[in-house]
Amino acid sequence: MSTRNYPPPEIINPPAMDKKNYEHIILWMLYNNNEECEWSDFLQSPLQLSTSTLSRHLKILMHEEFITKVSKGHYEITSEGKRRFHDLSKVKEDKRILNFPPEIILKNRNYDHWILWMVYNNNFCKWSDFLEDPVSINQSSLSKTMRLLMKNGFVQKEEENREYRITQLGKSEYARILQFYDLDRQTILEEESKRIEEITKKTINFFTEHKITDKKIQFRFLNNMLKLDYNRVKAVLRNEEDFHKILLYLSINHPNQYPNHISPEDFSKIYDVKENTLTYYIDEIVENNIYPLKFFKIIVTPGIDYYFQEDEKLETMMRAITEDYITESTYLNKLFARSLNISVIINDISEEICKILLNKNLKEALKEFLPYYINYLAYKIEAEKGLTEISDKLEGIIWQNMSSIFQTESNENLENQYKEELEEINKAIENNPKMLELYNSKMGILIYFNQFDEVQKLLDGMLKIFPNNEKEIKIKKASVLKRIKKVKAGLNIINELIQKYPEDEELLVYKAYWLQYLNQKEESLMEIRNLIELKPNNGIYHDTYGEILMYFEEYQEAVIQFQQAIELAMNEWFINQTYIKLGVCYKELGDYELAVEFIRKGKKITESSAGEMDINQKWNKIADIFLSEIEES
Repeated sequence: MSTRNYPPPEIINPPAMDKKNYEHIILWMLYNNNEECEWSDFLQSPLQLSTSTLSRHLKILMHEEFITKVSKGHYEITSEGKRRFHDLSKVKEDKRILNFPPEIILKNRNYDHWILWMVYNNNFCKWSDFLEDPVSINQSSLSKTMRLLMKNGFVQKEEENREYRITQLGKSEYARILQFYDLDRQTILEEESKRIEEITKKTINFFTEHKITDKKIQFRFLNNMLKLDYNRVKAVLRNEEDFHKILLYLSINHPNQYPNHISPEDFSKIYDVKENTLTYYIDEIVENNIYPLKFFKIIVTPGIDYYFQEDEKLETMMRAITEDYITESTYLNKLFARSLNISVIINDISEEICKILLNKNLKEALKEFLPYYINYLAYKIEAEKGLTEISDKLEGIIWQNMSSIFQTESNENLENQYKEELEEINKAIENNPKMLELYNSKMGILIYFNQFDEVQKLLDGMLKIFPNNEKEIKIKKASVLKRIKKVKAGLNIINELIQKYPEDEELLVYKAYWLQYLNQKEESLMEIRNLIELKPNNGIYHDTYGEILMYFEEYQEAVIQFQQAIELAMNEWFINQTYIKLGVCYKELGDYELAVEFIRKGKKITESSAGEMDINQKWNKIADIFLSEIEES
């Protein structure tokens, strides 16, 4: 049996002048022990209630609807019971006795571990609880750590009574951190059992009610229940049963189940959940990442989607296969038009995955999914240790947008810097809420760490604060959408801006690029040709034209445009890039001598350029990659 929390001595054995309040004792036990207790918990030490006393007061509390009997000998507190408990506790709030972490945990200053231990073992905590001995966390550290725990979904704050409580996700994290300490095996098992017991009781009833007998679906559902905390959506999704059905939908529509599949429409009818509720929360979980747990979606045909989790068996094996092929191949960002046939690599990867992991009929859908997945791996690997020094050319190609900070600092220092920079920029914004540059700096930090949901929220807020900068902000929003593979949504924003500002030629350049991203070759080229006809002496238009031609592997035509750009804009800020791209075209055309000449010239200009350091470093890296390739040819 798992360890129980018991009321403090002044509640169990009040002073002689005070009468023992059995109602308070029973509600305290239920409230502070995961909301449920057994009959025997009240009979044993230190409570030692008599059977008749316990029976009488339980009947009264059930009659008042403060508690319910969930099964024989098991009782649970209700919402009304919680309110009653708070009323009874108010006069004793200043005397509340807390459970504090043991010395083995307190000896290391892992404040997140201390806080999780406190909120797990006390059911709830007040802010002041973390400030007193023996934890005594200072205000600054407490604020920073609590904010991170809440952001990760491990702790939630109830605004009404300012109480901090652990979430289901937090209980999972708590079980994980126990492994860092030299606790006896039985203690660890008991702590983990308490968390799992809560979930399994619900899942057993759920499986029985909905006739879920497939063991793999049952396992995936239980895994989802343990990792996805209902409290994250409780404020708007009031029905917890609906939440469980949403998790069931994800569990059923897994790639390993192919060709079995159930549509949202059919699922909603069978399991009695509104289709719009189902589709909305699936989108929130999978697309908008409202949980730290990452989900992936494989689209077979419109309306037939399969879902799987990051770090589960399927994804782990898929990652190994994908990384192996990428490592063996020369991968280059399509913006710089390496002539390598990426489709061949995608085909090889999908073929092996379907041989080993998935049904062969998923191959075409997998080919559509893999570019997104490779992009995800790129961001993920950037944040992992082991990339502080790029020693081989291939990693330089794959991670060419990696900032210099990854080359000089460990991931731990990087994370600390991220937190510190974000905290610093937020303070600066509080002091100067009308300074646009500060918001742009914050956006740069968020983008660097792949926090695209936060970036979009920030941009929406900026539109309200800086309406006069609508064009700039919306272009950035379109760029973010493009980066997260919502290119059409980004193009819609560009088109809306063009309608509002029809004379703005810069917007037409953006439109040409967005059409290129959508592989609409003729439309993209037509847009940039129209601009050149309008202003034939504008060097950057020729440079853009050349870049788009490069993308579509029209290297001979691209050379002509880059040469014209150099002739027209010899001293412009972008000319170093033009030289390097011109050299790349010559390489692809087989003229290595001219390729080296122009790439080196572009590299030399870059090294002496006063432009942005990150951009210059990126172009230097690109130049080195191609020079290295030419030397090996």
